[in-house]
Amino acid sequence: MKLLLVGEYREGRLLDTTAELLGFAAAIGGEASLFLVGSAEAVPAFSGSLYLADAKVYGEYNPEVHKQLLLKAVQEENPDLVVFIHSSYGWDLAPRVAASLKVAQVSEVIGFSGNAYEVGCCNAKMHRNVTPSTSKAVITIQAGAFPALQAEGTPVVKVLSTDSASTTEFIGYEPAEAKDVNLAKAEIVVSAGRGVGKKENIEVVRSLAKAIGGELGASRPVVDAGWIDHGHQVGSTGQTVTPKLYVACGISGSIQHLAGMKKSGFILAINKDKDAPIGEVADVLVVADLLQFVPALTAKLS
Repeated sequence: MKLLLVGEYREGRLLDTTAELLGFAAAIGGEASLFLVGSAEAVPAFSGSLYLADAKVYGEYNPEVHKQLLLKAVQEENPDLVVFIHSSYGWDLAPRVAASLKVAQVSEVIGFSGNAYEVGCCNAKMHRNVTPSTSKAVITIQAGAFPALQAEGTPVVKVLSTDSASTTEFIGYEPAEAKDVNLAKAEIVVSAGRGVGKKENIEVVRSLAKAIGGELGASRPVVDAGWIDHGHQVGSTGQTVTPKLYVACGISGSIQHLAGMKKSGFILAINKDKDAPIGEVADVLVVADLLQFVPALTAKLS
């Protein structure tokens, strides 16, 4: 299987998620080439063809122009799969490319089996397997779903250019509004998940965070339920954290949440379900009712 991986370049640097694209290619056993609108100084170590367009000329993002550049690489490589990260760049550009190629698109892939791709559904509470109806396809993979691979080698660089006109001009990036808490800088994060049961029980987790000098985090279901502000959300649609200690209270461990915290130094998970996915990344899994265990732990630490 031939894969064309679409790397991302932002504010003058290659994003780390490019290594996850390489990890996906290795997992699926495909022959990979890479497309990037970036700079020659920021190309990854990679033994394969690298289709490179200059970001200074075409902008770090311009959907109309980047699509035309990518289609040139597709024409050259004739890949079975065009693979994006499921990011703002990927979910904007992927459907444009799929429509131009008249092939199927599968979004937010977290696994695969043969020709079927595993994706989340029902707000990530369930998974389903989908198979493209076309022989070729465009897919986006969920950040954190596949291991990052630091490849070796020197790519064969093929420079791309286009005269395509665009009605869009890339101006720059606008910083997001300041959050009431910056979890990215916290050394300890204690997060509440759906397992807390109700809004009033958030205080149980907040008390533990206070007792150990940490910041309060949360999973998406807790935020969606209105139990806590979005500024506390950890995950692919929230903040990415790398604290020395991460305590997950009643969090099952969806791919989206793991993407935001799995690089933490030490992970302690508290869950009634011994088979919860969070246990796969936790250094210690406490199988207990958090409403009994967390107050006892807080009292002991206090």
